[in-house]
Amino acid sequence: MKLDILAIGIHPDDVELSCSGTLLVHIAMGKTVGIVDLSCGEMGTRGNAKLRLEEAAKAAQIMGITVRDNLGMADAFFTNDKTNQLEIIKKIREYQPEIVICNAVADRHPDHGRAAALVAESCFYSGLRKIETKHNGINQQSWRPKAVYHYIQDKNLKPDFVVDVSSVIDLKMEAIQAYKSQFYNPDSNEPESPISVKNFLDVVKSKMMVYGRDAGYEYAEGFTTNRSIGVRNLFDLK
Repeated sequence: MKLDILAIGIHPDDVELSCSGTLLVHIAMGKTVGIVDLSCGEMGTRGNAKLRLEEAAKAAQIMGITVRDNLGMADAFFTNDKTNQLEIIKKIREYQPEIVICNAVADRHPDHGRAAALVAESCFYSGLRKIETKHNGINQQSWRPKAVYHYIQDKNLKPDFVVDVSSVIDLKMEAIQAYKSQFYNPDSNEPESPISVKNFLDVVKSKMMVYGRDAGYEYAEGFTTNRSIGVRNLFDLK
């Protein structure tokens, strides 16, 4: 199954919180979109691996995601090594995405920056034909995405570009709230976390308003990239 966009996050809910609006905009355009979660988020303050997988499946259904996989890497203790790179390479070659979107290059949570480097390097290595991988016993062809972009998470990084998500803001917030274990619940007996405080979802929307303001959008998601962004003419710039 070939995808137009593959979004990757180290934890279930990384994608929803940071770039699900962008995914929804492209799904509405008829693009095929998939998600790969690298871990189950089992080290999170709230919830557990089983529950978070169930929540991820519900969020994917809300968004209309074509496919969602989980690679089962060790939350908090994963490393950027050959073993994990090969698992990601297999997924890139299986889905052959034109674009990969992944974790923030730097953030409060150390997993995010480490995952960003792991995925970006894997995207490059996936294009090397001498790295051999198999899927269902069949040799895979090399594949390198045309672009790798990093969504912005907790730390307020300066975006290289923003995407207007105003038309899908309500659906994005619905997908985020599929992760009921992670966010504010006055009846919960679990410990409080930085994202379970009462105003956290208001903060999420406020950040999108800030990113959108300069470009003239009501809500936008921000991205960074390690390469120059090109436009065909100056009138394409917002």
